[in-house]
Amino acid sequence: MESNLKVYNSLTREKETFRSIHDGKVGMYVCGPTVYSDVHLGNCRTFTSFDVIYRYLMYLGYKVRYVRNITDVGHLEGDNVDISAEDKISKKARLEELEPMEIVQHYTNGFQSMMRIFNNLPPSIEPRATGHIIEQMNMVQAILDNGYAYEVNGSVYFDTVKFAQETGSYGQLSGRKIEDLLAESRDNLKNQSEKKHPSDFAIWIKADPKHIMRWPSRWSEGFPGWHLECSAMSTKYLGTHFDIHGGGNDLKFPHHENEVAQNQGACGCSPAKYWLHTNMLLMNGKKMSKSDGNTITPQQLFTGDSEHISKGFSPMVIRFFMMQSHYRSTLDLTDEALLAAEKGYRRLMEANKTLQEMVYAGNANAGALDKEINQLIQKVHEEMNDDFNTPKALAILFELATKINSIKGGQLSMDDLTENTLHLLKQTYSDFIYTIFGLQDEIEAGSEGGEMVDGLMNLIIDIRQTARENKDWGTSDKIRDTLKDLEIVLKDGKDGTSWVKG
Repeated sequence: MESNLKVYNSLTREKETFRSIHDGKVGMYVCGPTVYSDVHLGNCRTFTSFDVIYRYLMYLGYKVRYVRNITDVGHLEGDNVDISAEDKISKKARLEELEPMEIVQHYTNGFQSMMRIFNNLPPSIEPRATGHIIEQMNMVQAILDNGYAYEVNGSVYFDTVKFAQETGSYGQLSGRKIEDLLAESRDNLKNQSEKKHPSDFAIWIKADPKHIMRWPSRWSEGFPGWHLECSAMSTKYLGTHFDIHGGGNDLKFPHHENEVAQNQGACGCSPAKYWLHTNMLLMNGKKMSKSDGNTITPQQLFTGDSEHISKGFSPMVIRFFMMQSHYRSTLDLTDEALLAAEKGYRRLMEANKTLQEMVYAGNANAGALDKEINQLIQKVHEEMNDDFNTPKALAILFELATKINSIKGGQLSMDDLTENTLHLLKQTYSDFIYTIFGLQDEIEAGSEGGEMVDGLMNLIIDIRQTARENKDWGTSDKIRDTLKDLEIVLKDGKDGTSWVKG
């Protein structure tokens, strides 16, 4: 199928026209969480970015198989490969006196719950590393058979130097050069007793006798390397060559670079055609860090229980805030930016409510306004086709919001719109807000009582209107002031009174 979509490919460092390998179908793999702790806000930003990408690909008509893994073994503390190194999940299990799978289940449940709170769609497949041990063993053997790995004392290491010398491709994704890696060896070789080179990485690790999670293999009782998991699972569900591999920028090296090497070492195939990477989330202009107190959890954002913010914010406001920055750009979380995002989110939802209530007047004499709105509708699609540019697409929606409000207020006339344009505008606004951006109305998202709230507000508005007609200014003012304290604003217009939160 034809597509005007362009994506920035980290592998080529260029923006390329997207062409799926199989017409009309897309295979997308995104590195999921290591489930030994609560999901942090940076992860939420990454997975929300890929949720929008997933949604937009489906909106364009692609049938998407979205695979996002759960890492539940093999991610070592400090990414060390020493035999005594401890798996992050095993360590958490030991400290809390629980089975590793209890830790995995608890934090997997928490992760999935947080994804639902942010209205992220579930992936097509969510495989766990521990459920694919055989596939990982087979990949280790294939890499050994092709001469790109070696075994030492029950552990198996990928030979990066040999791979780089023979293929010339190690470092292509991250920009690392083999000469730099060779220079590292002179500084670090003393700490790398089993490995031929410090850049070599473990694809199978012999377990220390105290290590909880282990499986029997032809090399030793042990467990797979962290990088190997994604290579094995992406290959199983998407094939040896698929369309998109995604993740955070922090995974580009060594994780994704080593994935490329493993896949090529096993089958001579580069795993993904397009590599997409999200940028980091900052707070108050600095990298988030627990050690200096510059951090905040999603729950603290919701409740406002943090010194860094003045109040709590709804999940949809935070999702909207995340889309105000391009996924490849850094996003700086500040109280001021969140407050501005809250106002922007409400303005967008209010404009859509106003738009959907508009009724065509029956005059087909289209004027300049009709042409301008059609151009803006075309422009919002062009911005999303430009590497999923959500901030620029939002800017166009706000331009349209100004037009919508001006039509409602009488500054612009609906007589200058054709019925087709009004219908197209309604459909575009709805598609982008709900289908593509994944936003929800706060009342509907937070409560099944949305209709009841609307009914109560309509009753209050009627009581106020009656009081005004009877010149009962005391009652009218009391209603207005009480609603203001609740951050509910009444707006009087030619079509009556409406209300908005904010």
